[in-house]
This record gives sequence, C-alpha cells and structure tokens, in this order.
Amino acid sequence: MGVLAWAQTAFAPGGGVASRMHAAEGHSEPSSRPLDPGELAPSMTPDAQGRLAARALEPLVPPRESDDLSSHGHRQLIGWLGLALPVLLWVIAGLRPTEGLEPWALLASVSAYYFTGAVAAFVGVLVALSVFLFTYRGYDNASHRWDRLAAIVAGSAAVLVAFFPTEAPPGVKAPLWWSPRSDTIHAAAATCLFGAFIVFSLFLFPKSGRPAGAPVRAAKRVRNGIYILCGVAMLACVAWVWVAKTRGAPIFWPESLALGFFAVSWLAKGRAHQTAATAAARVLHYGRHPVRMLASLRSSVRG
Repeated sequence: MGVLAWAQTAFAPGGGVASRMHAAEGHSEPSSRPLDPGELAPSMTPDAQGRLAARALEPLVPPRESDDLSSHGHRQLIGWLGLALPVLLWVIAGLRPTEGLEPWALLASVSAYYFTGAVAAFVGVLVALSVFLFTYRGYDNASHRWDRLAAIVAGSAAVLVAFFPTEAPPGVKAPLWWSPRSDTIHAAAATCLFGAFIVFSLFLFPKSGRPAGAPVRAAKRVRNGIYILCGVAMLACVAWVWVAKTRGAPIFWPESLALGFFAVSWLAKGRAHQTAATAAARVLHYGRHPVRMLASLRSSVRG
C-alpha cells in the first residue's frame, strides 16, 4: 500500500488521525467506521468509494474554529515559506553561479546567499513572510494580544534580516554601501526572529480554547508535543549558531534546521496533515474517476 493509500486511510472521516484531530477541536466524532486498508484495492466497495468521494469534496484547507481570527491556510503559508527557503536559495544560487564562489557549494550561512544569484529569492521570501506575520491575528481569546505582539516582532525582524545583510562570503566583494553595522543589525534581527518563533511554539501554540480544567484530547496532546519539541529544537539551534560564530565555524546547518523546526510547528498548527489527507483522497478519487475531475474543473470555472 502506497503513501497515498495510507494517508487516505489514516485521515479518512471517522477514523485515524483526522477523526482524532477533529474531536480535539470540540466537534463531534463522525459515526462512520475507518477505512480498511484492503478497501483501497481496485475492488473498493461502494461504501468505501462513497466515503472517499466525500473526503475528496472536503475543503483542501480545514475550516477555522469560531475564535480563529486568521486561518489554517495562513499558518500553512508561513510554514511552507520557512521550509522552502534554504533549499530554494541553494538551488537558485547553483543555477545562477556567482563569480568567486564554487557552484553548488554550501555557503557558510543561509544569510550569505544574499550575495549570490538567489538574492531576489532571499529578500522576496523574507518580505512575504513578514507580510503574513504582520497580518496574522491569532485567536480571539486571552492570548490575542500576545499572538499579535509576537507576530509583529517576527515580521519586523524578518524585514530587517532581509534589508540589512550579513557580511559577504570570502571571494565576493561587498557592496559599497555595506558596513559592519549592517551585520550587527542582521544578527540582532535574526535572533529576535527566532526568539518570536520560539515563543509561538513553546507558549502560544500549546494553548487551548477549552475551558480551564477540561481534559485535553489525545490529538491536542500530540500537537502540543510537536510544538514543544520544535521550540526546544529551535533553542538548541540558536545556541549552536552562537557557539559556531564564536569559533568561526559555518552556521548553514543550524540555521536551516531552525527554519525547518519553525516550519513544522506552523504547519502542525495549520493542520497541514488534514490538507495532505484531502489532497491524497482527491488524487485517489479522481484517479479512479477522471471524468468527474473534468466535470469538477468545468464547474469551478463556471462558478
């Protein structure tokens, strides 16, 4: 059984991870039974086909809760930007070599890619990230002002990281306008940026809208574990960066790992697993019924 089949089984309504996640938000459990992996064979039963079709018709991004002032799609976009940044910079810099640098060689830091052919991606992703952070409103609860404060700090820091570059890598001449003060601002802004991300993971994301003293459901405990793990891992990566800098060692990997953990925490908060399950269900369903896919596309265009 392939990955798509596993995802459809695991996240199908009424069973697996999707059911537990649904219940954790205060919704009632679906009454349908979980799909049996054997039902994903070519001889899928009519009942299983119906539930697969129903899953395929669900929104790709899960609906937000009643107190959610942003959306799960908003959080997923923030997470995907952070996850893509290091890989995107390395690929573009490799395809657009810079004089004085060995093509496809990893630079000493993620920020050093400012001085390569990937500068547009570096600045663009950070500016896009800052826009999504500035517009992130969190939840309408007691933590709302802290959500907004952390998001504004992170958005401001992202802008400073983008527009005050670190020092140029060896072999590359820095612009005439660059000064060591730019590197100082860059380092301070990067620290504030990850500090805000750590606050989100350790203190804000684990909060729940359930009444005080109410039991925390298993799915919420799992997600809280992911948030805490990512927050602690980011702390360790930030410490690794500062130790490496004092020794003159490269910091590309601790920076990239910190971005990865930041991304995972936001993707988990944005219910990216449910989006992946729905996407997998659509591939399975429309793969078996391509005519329905064409009809759905025509309906979307007309609507």
